[in-house]
Amino acid sequence: MKVNAIGRIFIGVAGAAAIFGGLALATPATGTINTLVGPPTTYEAFKVQRESGNWKLKIDAKDGLAIQTQTITFQPGGQSGWHSHPGPVFISVKEGTMTFYDQDCNATVLTAGQGFLDVGEDRHLARNESGSPAINVVTYFVPPHTTVLRIDAPQPPNCFL
Repeated sequence: MKVNAIGRIFIGVAGAAAIFGGLALATPATGTINTLVGPPTTYEAFKVQRESGNWKLKIDAKDGLAIQTQTITFQPGGQSGWHSHPGPVFISVKEGTMTFYDQDCNATVLTAGQGFLDVGEDRHLARNESGSPAINVVTYFVPPHTTVLRIDAPQPPNCFL
């Protein structure tokens, strides 16, 4: 099928609008400092299954995985921007108080010594709503050879933070 000049212009404008429109909808981080802790580590395929009493752990990394850890310092009012991840992320609040919002705008407040597992599928936002800096230690589990730890996302509708 041939596309005439007007059709090519329309496709070009639509493509540019999609690219720049998507960028305009992203919510970048503000008031944060990210520090990588060592180089990323890649592991070959492995399987772990461990059970003891009521505790059970199972990991099946059939293609292997890469692990990267970073500390993220949030100044008062600092926030991550809406985003998701390509794999699960373990988040530990090392210092201060953090508020984590899920894609439905439900808030979870965590203090130093608390943490949670973000499965990485849904968009979310982390924000320091306190008057003091807060530090998170974040460990990413991603597919091997993945260079992206964070995927920017638009703010969910009806969630005005």
